[in-house]
Amino acid sequence: MARAVALLRALALAYRRDWTTLQSLAGNNFFLLTLFLLQRAGMFVYLIMGLVMFFPLSTDPLRKIPPSRIALWPLARREWWLLRLASPWINPMTWGLVFLAAWGAGRAITVGLWTLAAGLFAAVFLISALPLPRGGGMFRPVPAFPGPLNQLMRKNVREILSTLDFYCAAILSASVLAFRVLGADLPHEALMAMTVLVVGALSSYAQSLFGLDGEGGLSRYRLLPVRGWQLLLAKDAAFLAALFPLLLPVAPVAGFGGALSVLAVGHSPSVRHPREQARWRFTTGAALGNGIVQMVALAMTVSGILSTSLWFFAPAACAWVGSLWWYGRQLDNTNFS
Repeated sequence: MARAVALLRALALAYRRDWTTLQSLAGNNFFLLTLFLLQRAGMFVYLIMGLVMFFPLSTDPLRKIPPSRIALWPLARREWWLLRLASPWINPMTWGLVFLAAWGAGRAITVGLWTLAAGLFAAVFLISALPLPRGGGMFRPVPAFPGPLNQLMRKNVREILSTLDFYCAAILSASVLAFRVLGADLPHEALMAMTVLVVGALSSYAQSLFGLDGEGGLSRYRLLPVRGWQLLLAKDAAFLAALFPLLLPVAPVAGFGGALSVLAVGHSPSVRHPREQARWRFTTGAALGNGIVQMVALAMTVSGILSTSLWFFAPAACAWVGSLWWYGRQLDNTNFS
């Protein structure tokens, strides 16, 4: 019994350290700008962020331990049952659901809400306990891209798919798609706002393009026979490839131009101040000032293309090409050893 208790303590410590990565939301530019600019009007965005975070936080704590190590543990059957029954209580989401159930006793609406939350939690918990297929699971079918940067681009797409920023943008895009499928007419102002929100949800990732490459990632890149601008191009192309399907329900051309503006501004912190990021969390932006510049450039580009002329796409494209060349040179001239 003492061995199972010791393992539970170690697992609780690891889980507590993992929950500290939740502070990435507090440094996410999209969240901060929504909080400051939209305030109460941004409640829909906050709900989406909460829903997106609910799924990775509802996973089985035992999934943090590699199966090969679990197989080596000399535990008796009774100790295994104790570990299996007690491990869900390490997850703070379990305590939150119990508190919600106790608080909502006798309240019909709250009981229904608790039932929905508990059902989602149980479903995600059970799904996370299933063995995952080898080789990346659902990220394996990333299509091939033309050109010599194919494998770099596919790797970068997989990185984007492992951030919560992408799924926040996907829910925003899906809400617009559902609205249009129902036959409702989306006003021009709403179309512009949703386009800005979809692209803005990934704006923090554009500030940290090398954040998921791990320690020494840039050093390993320099061993490849590619130039600095090609590394940035592979990152940007993956960003645009992942974003473009999400732009189809809104304004694809305007959103694509806004994405180029976001990338042009985000190259500076990505190259000069690379910041390590955690998978399955929101990306932490490099600086709020850079995020404000990103969102202003994004809003101006989308508004200009939608309200005035497609010619506003040209300045965004030129700014992106210039930024790609300039910060590609800086990558070439930087010693990352």
